[in-house]
Amino acid sequence: MRSRLLTMLVGAVVGFAAVTGGVAISRSLSDEGGCQRTVAHPEWSVARQWDEALLDAIRRDVPAPTVHSRNLYHTSAAMWDAWAAYEPAATGVFVDEELAASDVQAAREEAMSYAAYRILVERYANAAGASDSLPEFDRLMDALCYPTDVTLATGDSPAALGNRIADTILAATIDDGSNEEGGYAGEYVPVNEPLEVAKSGTTMNDPNRWQPLLLEQSISQNGIPIENPEQVFIGPHWGHVTSFALPPDDGRGVPLDPGPPPHLEDPATDQEFKAAAEQVIYFSSLLDPRENVIIDISPATLGNNPLGTMDGHGYAVNPATGEPYAPDPVNQADFGRAIAEFWADGPSSETPPGHWNTLANTVSDILDPDLRIAGTGDTLDRLQWDVKLYLALNGANHDAAIAAWGAKGYYDYVRPISMIRYMGGLGQSSDPDGPSYNPDGLPLVPGLVEVITPESSAPGERHEALADHVGEIAIYAWSGNPDDPDAELGGVDWILAGDWVPYQRPTFVTPSFAGYISGHSSFSRAAAEVLTAFTGSPYFPGGLGEWTIPANSFKFETGPAQDVVLQWATYADASDQAGISRLYGGIHVRADDFAGRIIGYECGQAAWAMAQMYYGEST
Repeated sequence: MRSRLLTMLVGAVVGFAAVTGGVAISRSLSDEGGCQRTVAHPEWSVARQWDEALLDAIRRDVPAPTVHSRNLYHTSAAMWDAWAAYEPAATGVFVDEELAASDVQAAREEAMSYAAYRILVERYANAAGASDSLPEFDRLMDALCYPTDVTLATGDSPAALGNRIADTILAATIDDGSNEEGGYAGEYVPVNEPLEVAKSGTTMNDPNRWQPLLLEQSISQNGIPIENPEQVFIGPHWGHVTSFALPPDDGRGVPLDPGPPPHLEDPATDQEFKAAAEQVIYFSSLLDPRENVIIDISPATLGNNPLGTMDGHGYAVNPATGEPYAPDPVNQADFGRAIAEFWADGPSSETPPGHWNTLANTVSDILDPDLRIAGTGDTLDRLQWDVKLYLALNGANHDAAIAAWGAKGYYDYVRPISMIRYMGGLGQSSDPDGPSYNPDGLPLVPGLVEVITPESSAPGERHEALADHVGEIAIYAWSGNPDDPDAELGGVDWILAGDWVPYQRPTFVTPSFAGYISGHSSFSRAAAEVLTAFTGSPYFPGGLGEWTIPANSFKFETGPAQDVVLQWATYADASDQAGISRLYGGIHVRADDFAGRIIGYECGQAAWAMAQMYYGEST
């Protein structure tokens, strides 16, 4: 069936409409009285109510950041169009109408609710978790006193306006390049045979291209079993999806081209390719809390990076207090594991676009009631603030998905697990006169990447456990998932390069799409740019954002022994941490991360400029 929305029976006409002075004046359902709202969070605006309901649906569904960012954007645009219809200076994105009402606030809330409800019911009708998500949408409508059987889309009542907006958006986006009717599937044939994770090593037809994984058991990040144990590239066509503010598709599906990543055997970039793989091994070597290395992760030492780098050294003072940031000492391994898990958007998480909605809502709660767009002008009520924020934020997230997956589909780049296993299986590339030399092998780094020798594997020596593999390449890295992750530690040890796995669940290992560019980096920097512009400050409220990772809450192995308090001075610092977390987690190399940050910056800037055009003089 094409759509639940289109098969609903047309409901009764509710309210009345008249035309005065060329502007339609409508009566709201809420004018009728007789119903008291029973929402769980009456302090939330109606826009926030629907954003939170959508985030709940995302948490239940299979993690697909491309699809969810699209749904966040279309829902946000629907609510914006409903709000803007009662603001003459504002312009709708999909539906641009001019209405009036005796109670504008009530009319907006009603129109926004019907628009959001109809889109969400359509988009999540066949999604994982639909048996919980659809009733939640119904309950919210009931709690807001809006009957769901009002489906008329003609006329000037707020309900009709909301239904009309939903109809228009669903019709306009069904052929937007996402292949919604085909389950969002894209055409892709991998050049490499699957990497069987349970077996050592790998072979590759092209070591620069993505290699699907073959898992003994495949489970999505939020615990949903996946029938096919061999990965299928998610969203290779997404660069062709209609955007919010990106340049037109150039035919390649790469609206923002970051240029090619480093390639093995390319004279200009071969060394960077190898160094990037080596860096991932280094980050993996830092994940053993038994080393008890304590570092300061406060903004006094971390953050303030120039765009597309990790060259920052923190801030001298907190601009909000004028005082230095207090130290935040943390076990180095707990920090690496904490950010790998926090930003991984695993079980019960909202995927990166939704993650930034959660952060944005928290920021808004702190700023409320001093809500001034760009930090200037009159204060806004929470409904206006939220609906404008969601349009800009989720427009940017939607565009970041298009730009990032456009590059993923076009460049089809390899992931670290394939890089490290492939090069490690070939040998070492540092010493032409040494054992196990191969020009495409891993570079040797004492204490990190070494050739196993009879001496190094003798009893009591560092490679003793690898004595049967003399001549092969050993790396000092995370040793893999323990049998009981709630009580046991994988730790760091010397392992075969061909056995390396990233710091992830054994049923997930690496996302099912190419590495370059990083979606996390793109989403995060796009969101950071919008929050910076929208709030009028690059800094979190009070100059400090914090998120506590509770003790003993890790999912991949036991830990942390104590709470880990992540801290960021600016939104950009948080987004940079999201990017670097993927190196700790073994998901990306730095080329993926840095290019993603730059592309995300461009998406955020363009989305903010576009959103302001829609806001008009009402800002």
